Parts: sequence; C-alpha cells; structure tokens
Amino acid sequence: METYILLENLRLYAYHGVGIQETRVGNHFLINLKIKIDIAKAVQSDCLEDTISYATVFEIVKKEMEIPSKLLEHVAGRIILALRKEFPAIETIELKLSKNNPPMGADLDSASVLLIDERK
Repeated sequence: METYILLENLRLYAYHGVGIQETRVGNHFLINLKIKIDIAKAVQSDCLEDTISYATVFEIVKKEMEIPSKLLEHVAGRIILALRKEFPAIETIELKLSKNNPPMGADLDSASVLLIDERK
C-alpha cells in the first residue's frame, strides 16, 4: 500500500521576491504538499506516534515561509530540507509553491515552482 500525507491549498502571506515592493508589501502564496511516507501502522493503530503530524508539517512550512527570500526555489528547498530533518522516514516530498498575482505585467493567476525530492 502506498500512503501519503497531503496539505492542499495552504494559503500564507509572505515577503518573497526580487522586487522591492514584494519585500515590503508582500503577497499571497499557495502551497500544495504531498509527502510519501509509510503510515500503514497508523492505519491499524490509530496512534499519532505511528504517523507524522500534519499540524507539525504545517508549523515547519509556516516557519520557513516567514523567512523572506528572493526566490521561490530557495523557499521550497528550505521547506523540503526542514521536513526531511524533522521526519527522516519521508520517502518522497512533492512541493508546489505558487505566488498569486506576481508583479510581472502578465494576466495570470500565479507563478509556481514544483520540487520533487525522492530519498535515494
């Protein structure tokens, strides 16, 4: 059985970007996170100790999003590293980080990066 923990459409306000306005005014960001981890034991036991807490996952994401950065790539990479440090049993992390209405003169909903990190 393949098992995953997902956080979907997590909305946070942060100060990421290369432009001065982005670092002063901030923007809305959307995060979708898919974590492959063996939680089969929790399926049977109903114990939090047999899985990873999605509340803890959220706190890690929130903490990294609070650190201003120029690039979405950098923020997404930090989130992945922090999750792997806290939860070494994670097999794969798929993280999509989107900036809503990026200030680039284009008519689009968001600009995004997608990082997929598989344990070797």
